[in-house]
Amino acid sequence: MTPPRDRAPAPALPGVVASPARRKFGFVLFGATLFLIFVGAEVKSRHAGLSVPDWPLSYGQVWPKMVGDVFYEHGHRTVASAVGLLTLILAIWTARTDSRMWVRNLGWVALLAVILQGVLGGLTVLNLLPTPVSATHATLAQVFLCLVGWLAYAGTKEWNSPASADPVSARVAFRACAFALIAVFIQLLLGAWMRHSEAGLAVPFFPTSESGSLLPQTVDELVVIHMLHRGFAVIVLVLVLRAVASVARRLPEFGLHATLIASLVLIQVMLGALVIWEEKSPIITSIHVMNGAAVLAFTWLLTLRTWRCLAPSSTSRVIGVDANRHAMEQA
Repeated sequence: MTPPRDRAPAPALPGVVASPARRKFGFVLFGATLFLIFVGAEVKSRHAGLSVPDWPLSYGQVWPKMVGDVFYEHGHRTVASAVGLLTLILAIWTARTDSRMWVRNLGWVALLAVILQGVLGGLTVLNLLPTPVSATHATLAQVFLCLVGWLAYAGTKEWNSPASADPVSARVAFRACAFALIAVFIQLLLGAWMRHSEAGLAVPFFPTSESGSLLPQTVDELVVIHMLHRGFAVIVLVLVLRAVASVARRLPEFGLHATLIASLVLIQVMLGALVIWEEKSPIITSIHVMNGAAVLAFTWLLTLRTWRCLAPSSTSRVIGVDANRHAMEQA
């Protein structure tokens, strides 16, 4: 039996909610990670990945001369190091102050992910940018962003307060968000594959050629990779807008969040077209990559918000709220 809709949510349990400083720190790390994805995209967009041929040092130095493409490659390493340091601080801070084991573990998982990301970045340089390693490096960046977003959200008052939404409506909205999230992640995998296999301009027109054709005269492997990414974008657009409409209708309190995602995905479509029309302008391409990461991260957060609104028995153990207390309040 769910609580009456007019009943205010019970306060979070003592010792669960993060301090305001830690919450802000978590969201600062989230923003820094999104910026790091942009900086990393700039390295690829400007073909600067081998401008510094050694790792972990740069030309045997901690700080080389920032000239030419070294600015982009070493700048990327510098921002990555800063994000790694912030992640270390947040993981230790969480481990020392949060009463929930799963949140402490999440902090360590995020730290492990950023370390692995650094190693993969080094391997891309030492092995002369192999496509599988480079694509994995790009994909892990998106996963890390989602981990950081969850860690930040887990410290908010909303996460740690019992939900008052109708579980039936929440379940429908959650499923729509989950399908959209999976689609966005697959699309980012396809995008990383296309980008690092140099298939970005394999189809140099959008939406059709001057003759009205969807494909160039010669169809090779790169064209297939490109069209997989372009074609799946339609599926992503449909599923994301469907999820946005479902959330806006069933959980209007999350309407602003849903509207943000709808705006981001429409901007992403426009940026994808501009990448073709501007023949892979570095800055537009990098913004396209960063915006795609933002679509994933905010869809992930909306999925978490809707999941949290399900029946307390489904989420209380993870959220950190005592299930027995819920049962007593709902009797």
